[in-house]
Amino acid sequence: MDSVPFIGIDRHRLGADGRGVTTLAAFHGCPLRCKYCLNRRCLESAEGLPAYTPDQLFKYLSIDNLYFIATGGGVCFGGGEPLLHSDFIVEFKELCGKSWNITVESSLNVPQEAVKAVVPVVGDFIVDIKESNLDIYRAYTGQESGRAWDNLRFLLSAVGPRRIMVRVPLIEGYNTEADTAKTIAALTEMGITNIDSFKYLTDR
Repeated sequence: MDSVPFIGIDRHRLGADGRGVTTLAAFHGCPLRCKYCLNRRCLESAEGLPAYTPDQLFKYLSIDNLYFIATGGGVCFGGGEPLLHSDFIVEFKELCGKSWNITVESSLNVPQEAVKAVVPVVGDFIVDIKESNLDIYRAYTGQESGRAWDNLRFLLSAVGPRRIMVRVPLIEGYNTEADTAKTIAALTEMGITNIDSFKYLTDR
């Protein structure tokens, strides 16, 4: 496989990206254009960014193998949108085996084939669903939300609620507490049990 660009590799994270000690590996590229994107580097040119094949990344991250094994941790693929590189994640999991847990943080606004491809190899999913209101989602991300919600339904049926955590932000200037309550209600009705509701901090 050819190498792909990453906007950053952040080691020794605890309590933010899944189980145990994790390394966040953030891919370049995203289908959304969120107004308060935290990682705008993923939307800019990939020129100058470090690039890895799955084998190169595995060898680089193996320095923390003992931490991963001792804590049940591993690698969280984020971005950007990691499921634009589902084939990379599948090949990486073949290299690291069962001893490293793989977490994916995704908007799920990708073709469903990309979600299906990683179901057998990903231990935990963190889903940035944003909003259930179609107009708010479109205004904030620049995209439609139907595919993300369809993929969440599929993912729930494929892996069950225990392996999914959904994040619901209160975004200044875009939604209200009443809006987030409606989103949480929709998720709960769907069968999602692990919901992280929080106020999004902007630099405004």
